[in-house]
Amino acid sequence: MAQATVDPARAGSLAGAIRGRLVRPGDADYDGARKVWNGAIDARPELIVRCAGVADVVAAVNFARTTGLTASVRGGGHGVHGKAVSGQLVIDLGPMKGIRVDPTAGTCHAQAGLTWGEFNRETQVYGLATTGGVVSTTGIAGLTLGGGVGWIAGKCGLACDNAISFDVVTADGFAIAASAGEHSDLYWGLRGGGGNFGVVTSFQYRLHPISRVLGGIVAHPFARAKDVIRFYRDYVRGAPDELSGVLGILTAPAGIQAVGMLVCWCGAQEQGLKVLRPAKQFGPPLIDTITPMGYEQINLMLDANSPPGMLHYWKSDFLRELSDEAIETIIDFAARVPSPATQITLEHVHGAVSRVPADETAFPHRGAEFNFGAFSTWTDPADSEKNIQWTREFSAAMEPFKAAGAYVNYMDNEDEDRVRKAFGGNYERLAALKQKYDPANFFRLNQNIQPSA
Repeated sequence: MAQATVDPARAGSLAGAIRGRLVRPGDADYDGARKVWNGAIDARPELIVRCAGVADVVAAVNFARTTGLTASVRGGGHGVHGKAVSGQLVIDLGPMKGIRVDPTAGTCHAQAGLTWGEFNRETQVYGLATTGGVVSTTGIAGLTLGGGVGWIAGKCGLACDNAISFDVVTADGFAIAASAGEHSDLYWGLRGGGGNFGVVTSFQYRLHPISRVLGGIVAHPFARAKDVIRFYRDYVRGAPDELSGVLGILTAPAGIQAVGMLVCWCGAQEQGLKVLRPAKQFGPPLIDTITPMGYEQINLMLDANSPPGMLHYWKSDFLRELSDEAIETIIDFAARVPSPATQITLEHVHGAVSRVPADETAFPHRGAEFNFGAFSTWTDPADSEKNIQWTREFSAAMEPFKAAGAYVNYMDNEDEDRVRKAFGGNYERLAALKQKYDPANFFRLNQNIQPSA
């Protein structure tokens, strides 16, 4: 079916109807407005609505629907697959960065254009935090809607588990609220169902009294990778809720490939020193940076490894088990990684995350212990084919060890079967919810759930 085209006169009427800015090809700020964190994305939308508030979002949704334009929604962060700018009209929430912390109630209202770094900066003034991304430049919106694994998830649950309510603009242009007491079915679906049901313009979060943590990285030579990964597997198994761990294989700036255990302890520091002692004493390590720090600081720890503009292609899956055979496969592919910027990770999922029933939220992957990620990153477009091919082959080789499903926030452009698996046993309920709130599949430029009809 042929796409609609933008009538200049009607586009001019949209520009006059919003408080924010309408950006079009030829405008001085167009190239900046269309670029995303992943440099492999070169989308060229016809209209970019830089929304200043909810009324602008309503105007953009109504304009796209009545003109037949495809619409995509962009938050404040990464969006590795580029779907956020793949529509003819982009609803850009980036300028919407309002935030209000209520320290007495232990809650926070935050608009969808915020990154986790910006969010943490405000909540940490009061010594409060909620589960956010492991990188500060990740957007709060996409991470929360897809589930939201983070440094304090073991203690506090996923980002979506801490979402109390959502403000949403639906496909028919209405602004509604979703919570346990209002549009509760939509509230269920927004906690892990992605951007399928509307434009979430703001979130209310539950906050926790966390300001100081023990965190850092203990890194070892890649030659010891087998021993380190086995130690990590056994060390985090049965770990206290307060301990979160990520194992990463990466290349240091000096060109040395290393395997590191990245940890965050969010409980009492005296107890944390005891719990972390085995990780610090295993070795000897190349480096050990574990130290007391602010929660805001640990969310900055990996930022240098995730600069904007590099080219990315990702594959990720939850693992059924981290067996010795799986470890051998990981080491084999890590030894022939085509780019020094690529990272391989094993995120440990446990504690509060695993105690939530699989059907209590749309995020179903409560029983998987590890989340595997092959995050290919490179700089030269001429190297794209070999990096993408390595990632696909790596993912295929890990197939025998995978659980039934994937983390939607780490998925690239995937087929319908893969998306179904990502939502697991909750897919049919999500499809019925999609039929109710978006029967025409207006919001389809995402990890898309098809309406049940």
